[in-house]
Amino acid sequence: MRIGIDLGGTKIAAIALDPQGNCLYQRRIPTPAGDYQATLEALSGLVQAIEEETGQSGSIGIGTPGSASPATGLIRNANSTCLNGKPLQEDIERLLQRPIRIANDADCFALSEATDGVAAGADSVFGVIIGTGTGAGIVIRGQLFIGANRIAGEWGHNPLPWPTPSELPGAPCYCGKRGCIETFLSGTGLCGQYYQTTGMQITGEDFADRLTAKETAAEEVMALYEDRLARSLASVINIIDPTMIVLGGGLSNLTRLYQNIPTLWSRYIFSDVVSTQLLPPAHGDSSGVRGAAWLWEVNEEHQRNREQI
Repeated sequence: MRIGIDLGGTKIAAIALDPQGNCLYQRRIPTPAGDYQATLEALSGLVQAIEEETGQSGSIGIGTPGSASPATGLIRNANSTCLNGKPLQEDIERLLQRPIRIANDADCFALSEATDGVAAGADSVFGVIIGTGTGAGIVIRGQLFIGANRIAGEWGHNPLPWPTPSELPGAPCYCGKRGCIETFLSGTGLCGQYYQTTGMQITGEDFADRLTAKETAAEEVMALYEDRLARSLASVINIIDPTMIVLGGGLSNLTRLYQNIPTLWSRYIFSDVVSTQLLPPAHGDSSGVRGAAWLWEVNEEHQRNREQI
């Protein structure tokens, strides 16, 4: 059995999968806001609940915001700020008395879709999160690519490609720079562009309703968003040239993206033909937690189970 946990800013999702990827148990609880110790206890409690309910012991993978520094092992760059500077993996392993695997939540999303999702069997996959923030993971021939600094896929903290004069210098980003892709393509960035266009402050749900109603301003803002997303993904294709790009996060539910973006990105891709496919996720909101469960390779999980017997 594989246990996956997706540690989000507002909720913690957990799942148990059998070796074929079938769900044995699933649960969500609120994240203890801003409380690191309570978060550790919540994670430990979820694992115990899963193993009691299923009567099995499982390998454990956790998807988190940010990533662990290769120098110190401490979490960095997490928007759940109580995690930053903390030895999350070490603390959880001490509580549970067993090894675990930890990866960035976008890495887990990409791994899920490349393992048994819409991109299963693809040679290379770029899994994108566009929602509250932006992030991505890279999977090559079924293996998660983390990189020398464990930041592979952090496309959201690069500058928006081919910016127009009106897009410069760009809005401030929490990372300390200006004009990052995230400031344009996150849900906050989309609503911010609507405010710049109309002077009205709205929520993401309001924007979706206005787009459905074919409001002129919403259509204008969405067309600009699509061009920015096309530019941003084109720069990824120019570097990685992935077989498939899978979109996740709240904004991935806008079905028009899958038709419009491939039409737009050919303007920016350095090729006479573009074979890369842009697809919605097979597992939707469950991709991140499923990917956390898949962090353990089959041989590693079997070895762990033998050690526990």
